[in-house]
Amino acid sequence: MTYEDILYEVDGPVLTVTLNRPDKLNAFTNLMGRELADALQRADRDDDIRVVILTGAGRGFCAGADISAGAGSFDTKSGEGAKNFGDGQDRGEGSSFVHALFNSKKPTIAAFNGPAVGVGATMALPTDIKIASDTARFGFVFARRGLVPEAASAWFLPQLVGMAQALRWAISGNVFDAQEALQGGLVSEVVPAEMLLNRAREIAMDIADNTAPVSVALTRQLIWRFGSDGGPFDLMKIDGAYALERGSTDDVKEGVASFLEKRKPDFPGKVSTDMPPNYPWWTSE
Repeated sequence: MTYEDILYEVDGPVLTVTLNRPDKLNAFTNLMGRELADALQRADRDDDIRVVILTGAGRGFCAGADISAGAGSFDTKSGEGAKNFGDGQDRGEGSSFVHALFNSKKPTIAAFNGPAVGVGATMALPTDIKIASDTARFGFVFARRGLVPEAASAWFLPQLVGMAQALRWAISGNVFDAQEALQGGLVSEVVPAEMLLNRAREIAMDIADNTAPVSVALTRQLIWRFGSDGGPFDLMKIDGAYALERGSTDDVKEGVASFLEKRKPDFPGKVSTDMPPNYPWWTSE
């Protein structure tokens, strides 16, 4: 797939996906969503990529949906919104950037370099680590546009920041700064704008240099899929089997040996070939 609305740049073990409509503050379109899904699925197939960074070009992360069609921008029934948002037909998981992020085998880092409003905020909720520049702004503004939260954000946001904070931000539709995002738990750190991408890469390289790819892929799925469960026992059916299966792998032997020998690990396992036999477990439920 040739990309128009994003950039796909690999540097060592790190892929940086950049939303690339800077003249529109990277306003979201249906094409951007499809390209993002394709890029994430492409990264999943590349064992050399260990971590994905998601950021925006220019002075914004994503200013929300492209409303260049005016008042009818969201009206996909009359055709005015179809170009930017499609025709409303559900084409399944393969076409959804939300599914691609949630199901990713690679850890993902959102680096908010500027305004992230509406879908610009919700699109990054399924990322694993979120950091922001001190110039970033956030807003779940749907109620101020007569819309409702989308991209499964009514599930993701409370998982990340708690019910009370999610309700306050979503019902008011207020735009808030990076410090409020930090205090509310939406991002884990705020850095000066000029340091943002360097910090994101520093986090990415720490993961790439010190963790096992298969373990990371399994860990993020266990946390995302069971973190909101009402009890631990369904999870125990899964993680116990994985713990036993992983214990005999070359990854674990290398992890222990590198620790004892006080050196960096060199994990041999690959997500393309060495995921456990019952992965993905949720497809057989």
